[in-house]
Amino acid sequence: MKKSILNFLFILISLSAFSQIEKYPVFPSCDSLDIATLPNCFNNEVKKLVVNEFKLPETIKNDNFTDTINVVFVVTSTGNFKVIYVNSPYKEFKVEIERIFETFPKISPATYNNHPIEMQFVFPIAIPIENNKPTTIVKKTVEKQPEITAYEIKKATEIVISKSTLFPEHNSDLNIPFTHEVYSNFDYFLNQSDNTHTAVKPFVYNEVNKYIDLDAQKNKLVKRKETWFGKKLLNEHMAFVKGNGYWFTIDPVVDLQIGKDSEGVSTFNNTRAITVNGAIGKNFSFSTSFYESQGRFATYFNEYANSIKPDGGNPAIIPGRGIAKAFKSDAYDYPVAEAYLSYSPNKYFNFQLGNGKNFIGDGYRSLFLSDAASPYPFFKINTSFWKIKYTNLFMTMQDVRPELTEEGAYKQKYIAMHYLSWNATKNLNIGLFESVIWDNANGRGFDFNYLNPLIFYTAVEFSTGSRAGNSLLGLSLKYKMKDISIYSQLIIDEFRISEITSNNGWWANKNGIQIGAKYYNAFSIDNLYLQAEYNSVRPYTYSHDELNYNYGHNNQPLAHLWGSNFNEFVGIAQYSKDRWFANSKLVFGKKGFDFNSSTDSFSYGGNIYRDNDERANDYGNTIGQGNAAKIFIADVQVGYLVNPATNLKLFGSVTFRNFNPDVPTTTFNKTNNTWISFGLKTDVFNWYFDF
Repeated sequence: MKKSILNFLFILISLSAFSQIEKYPVFPSCDSLDIATLPNCFNNEVKKLVVNEFKLPETIKNDNFTDTINVVFVVTSTGNFKVIYVNSPYKEFKVEIERIFETFPKISPATYNNHPIEMQFVFPIAIPIENNKPTTIVKKTVEKQPEITAYEIKKATEIVISKSTLFPEHNSDLNIPFTHEVYSNFDYFLNQSDNTHTAVKPFVYNEVNKYIDLDAQKNKLVKRKETWFGKKLLNEHMAFVKGNGYWFTIDPVVDLQIGKDSEGVSTFNNTRAITVNGAIGKNFSFSTSFYESQGRFATYFNEYANSIKPDGGNPAIIPGRGIAKAFKSDAYDYPVAEAYLSYSPNKYFNFQLGNGKNFIGDGYRSLFLSDAASPYPFFKINTSFWKIKYTNLFMTMQDVRPELTEEGAYKQKYIAMHYLSWNATKNLNIGLFESVIWDNANGRGFDFNYLNPLIFYTAVEFSTGSRAGNSLLGLSLKYKMKDISIYSQLIIDEFRISEITSNNGWWANKNGIQIGAKYYNAFSIDNLYLQAEYNSVRPYTYSHDELNYNYGHNNQPLAHLWGSNFNEFVGIAQYSKDRWFANSKLVFGKKGFDFNSSTDSFSYGGNIYRDNDERANDYGNTIGQGNAAKIFIADVQVGYLVNPATNLKLFGSVTFRNFNPDVPTTTFNKTNNTWISFGLKTDVFNWYFDF
């Protein structure tokens, strides 16, 4: 009985996910042929067009180059040809191939169940070009063409996958899981187009698919596997069910790591999770994930997790994940649940309701809103028209400190945000940011004044009382070129113009600045990505004298994970080749901490959760004041992409951290820590270990 059920499920999944393509793309000259001979005819026509038009570049001719070059191209669902990848050491060869394919005629696209689809091919071209003999179109069998072997025909017309069967999420309103490594690749392609609305993350698949052929990006990595296990492990979703007007995928998620740090701590992480993604109709998508995790991390990470523990007896909060309970004697158990609904009634609007994270900015860090804190409930509206993308975010946060906990319930607060992204020119993007924080003071609950998507929050905050909330303003700029983009952010928490011009370090001139640059395909090396970024935030920024109005959630900052009172430089390098990848990161900076001693209990502006009124001085405040610590972090990671459908990776990493405060304390001691780790993980969110 069990065997029969398993067989039935296997057949069901196979039929739903791997049905064969009904018909190849059709050239006009092949239109009268039967379906069985269309692949052969298609191959012959492509080869004839290439051979007849090809002009060997002088550089290749002078080098007496001989080899077979593979060209990856697609026939789109509208019947157009598009080159995706040319496996050649010569840039001139790629240019020539792209020129040739631009001369190809528009043809009838491939069909699946009588619906036009996109189909991708790998086509070998022999150099010298004379070795590619054009063949005569034969209506019936391949064997009548002796000049092309059966193997060559198979390779020349190899279907990697069709859009209708493997990656259904690419044509949905689901979010693309946000990791910096993946999104740096998106930024490059978006910068080549007229789209510069790249600050609000995560992106929606349908939004990105306008500018990037996501199927082609993943299809380049797909490996031909005949077995069910091989397909599931290396290429596909674990389960894919499709019906009339709906589909959903089910995938296991893992983050399995083992390692050791230089202080003798054996580290591990054991995350098992399940993710369900799907869509009903064309406009409604959904996603849900549940993570069950246990872990022990490097010493400095464990100490920080313990230092931000919540009220109620739990020993820690895992940064970026959530509240943890004890596991064994010296490890943590930290469950996390995330889910959202996504609805796009038309091309102008997308609405999302869920529990998760958001990010606003073009940098590695964000001074507006980052993903460094735990997930939270949110409602988001993205509006796109003309040269504008306008984002509204409404969120619920909580403060878990003992002084704000009442009868075991954590104190709640609300945040409303606006971010207006405007493409001022083809290359210049300007962003305007505004947010306000308030709580249930005087029983007012969620203030519906802030639901107005166009109102200025500062004016509402003022009209409801000087202590009724805390607002922040921001400005961002991005200028893009072919391979380089420059970006910046300015955050203003509070200021007085007269105090700024006097340059006397007034405590309430609370602001921060970010300047960065990204270099794609650096030094003409494909897939080499470089990024440099500088962040500086003045003391007391993001804090308030009303304890619940700070810019934080679950004892973690909502913007930069260092909080405030710091300068920081970040350098990033990434490189990938096929499924192999290598990433490195350098972070160094200076941050001012509080002494927290019996002789000095003042706030020096680095802890956003401390009361502004506990400051040491009104004037003379500078970045790095207090117990200044120099911080240096170096991280290197290399690995192999196991499955592009789920972003499953094998990796090894080494992290070095030097923390050197002026005055070592029990909380902030001088440390040198090297952490080596190996693992297998489904890379669908950002881990931050650089604080």
